[in-house]
Amino acid sequence: MTALPPRQKVVPCLWFDKEAEEAANFYVSLLPDSRIDSVVRSPSDYPSGKAGDVLVVEFTLAGSRYTGLNGGPMFKFNEAISLQIDCEDQAEVDRLTEALSAVPESEQCGWVKDRYGLSWQIVPYALPRLLADPDPAVVKRVFDAMMNMKRLNVAALEAAARG
Repeated sequence: MTALPPRQKVVPCLWFDKEAEEAANFYVSLLPDSRIDSVVRSPSDYPSGKAGDVLVVEFTLAGSRYTGLNGGPMFKFNEAISLQIDCEDQAEVDRLTEALSAVPESEQCGWVKDRYGLSWQIVPYALPRLLADPDPAVVKRVFDAMMNMKRLNVAALEAAARG
C-alpha cells in the first residue's frame, strides 16, 4: 500500500469558463513537480455545461495543489489575485515570461497575464534579496529600476544595487 501525500489545507480554486483542463495541462507543462491529479466529469447537466463535460481538474503545480473549475462565463480573473513564481535565474524568468505572457500591454514589474486571463508574477530570487538590503539607498535604486521594467532583469537589478 502506497502512502498518500500530505493534504494541503488551503487549495486555490481557479474559475474558468470551459478551459480548466486545457489550462491545467498548460500550467503543469511549465514547472517541475507538477501533474494532473484528477479530472472529474459532470454526472448530469448543469447551468454552464452538459453531462460528461469536464467539471473539475485537480492538479499539482510545483508541489502545491490547485483546483480548476469549469464554472461558466459569469466570472473572470482580474489583477486582484496573481500566482507568483520564484525563479532561479534570468533564463527561468525569460522562459516563463515567454510561455505565460499573452497580453504584452499588461506586463509590468514582472507581472504577466496568460491566455486565460490569470495574472502571474515572474520574480527572480535576486529581487527580494536586493530589496532586503540594509542600505536604504540600495533598496531605492533597486526599487526604482524594477518600476521601470516590464520583464524583470536580474543583471540590471544587480547593477542598480551596486549604484
